[in-house]
Amino acid sequence: MMKSKLFILSVFISGLFFTSCVESRNNPGYAYMGHFDMYYTKFYKAYSPNPILPNGQTDQPAPAGSVSRGENYFPFAPKNIAEKVADQAKAGIELKNPVPVNALTLSEGKKEYQIFCMDCHGVAGKGDGHLYTAGLFPAKPRDLTSPYVQNMPDGSLFFIITEGSISGLMGPHGVQVTPENRWKIVNYLRELVK
Repeated sequence: MMKSKLFILSVFISGLFFTSCVESRNNPGYAYMGHFDMYYTKFYKAYSPNPILPNGQTDQPAPAGSVSRGENYFPFAPKNIAEKVADQAKAGIELKNPVPVNALTLSEGKKEYQIFCMDCHGVAGKGDGHLYTAGLFPAKPRDLTSPYVQNMPDGSLFFIITEGSISGLMGPHGVQVTPENRWKIVNYLRELVK
C-alpha cells in the first residue's frame, strides 16, 4: 500500500517536472507563480504608448522647475580661485535680481533657505546650523547677517549659491536650486537682518 502511494506520488511529481519543460531553450517553460505578480516584469519602452499615465506616453517631460543635468545654469565657468574671485565680482556688477520682494517670494525664499541653507547656516543665518553644532562640519559657516554678507551685491550672493564659496567650504547649489529660487533665497537673506 505504501509503495503504491510512493509510486503515484513520484509519477505525479515527474509529470509536473515534464510539463514545465519545453523544447525551446529560450523559453523557460510555465510559471507557477501566477499571471499578475512580479515574476515577469511588464515594462514600457521610452517612446511607446502607456495606458497607465494620464497623457498616454511613457517618456514624460521633466517636472516644471527642474534643472537638467547638462544645463548651463550660470554664464561664467571659473577654473581656478583667481577666476572665481573675478567672476564673483563680475556677477555682483552685472547680475540684477529679477525677483520682486513681496510676501509670496519671501515665504518661498524662506522655504528654499530651510531646505538648502539652514542645516549649515542655522535658523537665523548666524552660522550655527545643526551640521556645525553637531560637529559634522569642520569650520563654522559664515554668518549671513554679518555686514560682510549683507553689503555684497545680490549678483555676488547669487554667484556664491550657484558656484559655491571661494574657500570651497560651501559647495555649489546651482544644480539643486533653480535660478528663480536662488534669487528668492537672496531676497530672504536680506530679510534675516530685519
